[in-house]
Amino acid sequence: MSPLWWTFLMMTFIIFFLYLMSILYFNLDNKVKMSINLKGYKTIWKW
Repeated sequence: MSPLWWTFLMMTFIIFFLYLMSILYFNLDNKVKMSINLKGYKTIWKW
């Protein structure tokens, strides 16, 4: 009974951790996209 509970706890922890990492990754990706867009706008203004 206890090993099953332990595996269930670990699975929920891993899923929560992956969810958190995906949120952080998407936020970082959006920031990177915004910086790339700003660089693109600067190059357009140079042209």
